[in-house]
Amino acid sequence: QVLLVESGGGSVQAGGSLRLSCASSVHTFAARCMAWFRQAPGKGREKVARIDIRGITTYADSVKGRFTVSKDSAMSTLALQMNSLQPEDTAMYYCAAAGGSRYCGDLGEADFPYWGKGTQVTVSS
Repeated sequence: QVLLVESGGGSVQAGGSLRLSCASSVHTFAARCMAWFRQAPGKGREKVARIDIRGITTYADSVKGRFTVSKDSAMSTLALQMNSLQPEDTAMYYCAAAGGSRYCGDLGEADFPYWGKGTQVTVSS
């Protein structure tokens, strides 16, 4: 069983920053692709950032240059540093772990069977 627990959400003004964290077991981060998703009210879940076992990262176009995903396998922590936040970044943010894939490739939402409960990020203008 893979347990993921997010923290770090909150409310900020546009232009501000937040850092989200996701805690799990060391084996989780060492063995699989990890990702951050988000879901805004009334919208589908969006893939925000991914990181594979080598540390290779990919980002949604909407967050490139503003968000940075990282992991500390020794500390069993996945992080999402979010800078220059905008109101359109308002959403529930979820940490997710891939089922058996060490690399992220073309993995979609269905390839991530393990999810945290989410942490709310609200950005005001």
